[in-house]
Amino acid sequence: MTSRILLGLLACYFGLPLLAALLYSVATRWTHTALPDGYTLAHWAGVLTQPDVAAALGRSLLLSAVVVVIEIVLVVPAAYWSVVHNPRIGSVIQTIAVIPFAIPWVVVGAGIQLVTKSVAPQLFGTFWLLAASTAAIAFPFMYRAVEGSLLAAGAVQLSEAAAACGAGPLQTLVKVIVPAIRGGVVAGALLVIATAMNEFALAKILVGVGYETLPLWSARQFVSRTLGDPNALAVVTVFTFGLLFALSALVVWLGRGRVSASMGGNTIT
Repeated sequence: MTSRILLGLLACYFGLPLLAALLYSVATRWTHTALPDGYTLAHWAGVLTQPDVAAALGRSLLLSAVVVVIEIVLVVPAAYWSVVHNPRIGSVIQTIAVIPFAIPWVVVGAGIQLVTKSVAPQLFGTFWLLAASTAAIAFPFMYRAVEGSLLAAGAVQLSEAAAACGAGPLQTLVKVIVPAIRGGVVAGALLVIATAMNEFALAKILVGVGYETLPLWSARQFVSRTLGDPNALAVVTVFTFGLLFALSALVVWLGRGRVSASMGGNTIT
């Protein structure tokens, strides 16, 4: 009974703001009643056909895709080397992984801005600086997920078995380890996508209006008293949540059952 009450309270805590945003996105007017005075889909049709919204959404999706690729290419080999070949550096990497949580991202963005202007001013305000910076703050999410999967899958034993069969380190990583930790990579990728899609501070500091992502568009709507559209902001909020939820469900569904199949049918040649 207690668990049901707690789950109900948790559902209300997370669900009521989303429900309010959904109702506001389809409301004609919302004055002094508990529910809107009327409903319409005109806000959805108007917002999703606006060129600036579509462009901001495309930029956020591109940023998320590039950051995920960076994380997978850099973090998976590093975590594998730390767990299997050099466990002593694990504490160092774990300490580095705490930095994005210990330091506010606004401070991180300001530091990157100062360093970039001094060392490589040509990179300031570019997409690649934003992508690299976002990958840096999203690093802990991917690393924790991959490291946990490596330990759970017995990466040390798998590597020893692969080496006994004559496989090299790269072959072991690609053909044995990656299929075994696919679930962790997927979980980390989902967290990275959510971070990149919703990151505001770094985008505002490093690129600003030069590369307006969806959070920057939402902030512009929120602070503008003349051009701001609260209904459009509600539409984008609900749409972003639905997009991330659908993407998460799709990736998890595609990944279900494949880890065991890949491990069972994997051969080293």
